[in-house]
Amino acid sequence: MRIAQVASLYEPVPPPRYGGTERIISYLTEELVKAGHQVSLFASGDSITTSRLHPIIPRALWEDSQPCANPLVYHILLLEEVFKHKDQFDIIHFHTDFFHFPILRRLDVPHLTTPHGRMDFPEYIPFFREFRDIPLSSISYAQKQGLALGNWVGTVHHGLPLSLYQLNENPSDYVVFLGRISPEKGVDDALAIARMAGLKLKIAARVGLGDDAYFEKLLPEFKKKNIEYLGEVTDKEKNELLGGALALLFPVCWPEPFGLSMIEAMACGTPVIAYPHGSIPEVVDHGVTGFIVKGVEEAVDVLRQIHSFDRKRCRQRFEQRFSAQKMAEAYISLYQKVIAQKRK
Repeated sequence: MRIAQVASLYEPVPPPRYGGTERIISYLTEELVKAGHQVSLFASGDSITTSRLHPIIPRALWEDSQPCANPLVYHILLLEEVFKHKDQFDIIHFHTDFFHFPILRRLDVPHLTTPHGRMDFPEYIPFFREFRDIPLSSISYAQKQGLALGNWVGTVHHGLPLSLYQLNENPSDYVVFLGRISPEKGVDDALAIARMAGLKLKIAARVGLGDDAYFEKLLPEFKKKNIEYLGEVTDKEKNELLGGALALLFPVCWPEPFGLSMIEAMACGTPVIAYPHGSIPEVVDHGVTGFIVKGVEEAVDVLRQIHSFDRKRCRQRFEQRFSAQKMAEAYISLYQKVIAQKRK
């Protein structure tokens, strides 16, 4: 199959540190190439891939030292480049939000769009009522529940290369928070859980866009005893950090669309302790890959018994459910479905 993957230009594919969407695009692209498909990746020029790369700009916008006054102009160039080559593909897979929708309607090539964020915003209702003909794939069942009128053709959970992270059956004496410093990610609850449990907390996270004031508010907490703020970490550092942790704390208070760090922890055999919001109940197998709790006190109770957790079983369940190969195979099935629908 001839497949185009279209990424935004904010981060390279894959990103050097934080960037869940671009990381998934990379894993999917490489797995499709490995399976023998002809894949083209439309992304920034500093992306690394075994597919055919169509570089739109030399460096990703958030990696470039030169400020960009209007990122939209480069993303319009991205679309123009995709459409110049449209006849070379059996399907075009977009990971670029929704600004391409008006053009897709006028495109005779099969296409699929995967939103990677939450879908329950009020302004999405009139937008997707207008564009209900555009085929969408969700990254969790919970994500698409936020927008029932979307033209959802399927759901594909994220997956990771099995060799990316290794099982660690002998963790250290700390818990970890990994991801983004934003109110909805629950860093304050992670701090409370670690404090009440009497455990060290390592925080590996990037400050979310527009969340500088929230970060400044938390900064005094980060400087307290038994708290270590690491900033962003690489995959190699993440493997050691997650593998050495007693648990990943994931106390989100928003409709989490997926939560990539959860399956990264599972790959290391590290249990996830999470609140039951958004996709958490469908990603975490309670008692097997982690524990779904309703608040700080329940999380602390779980941590008191965490040394009996079967980390090997956790890794095995991760391999069964969240491999990059399984993700790629699921997308191929969706591509075939979309292509068949286009031919009718």
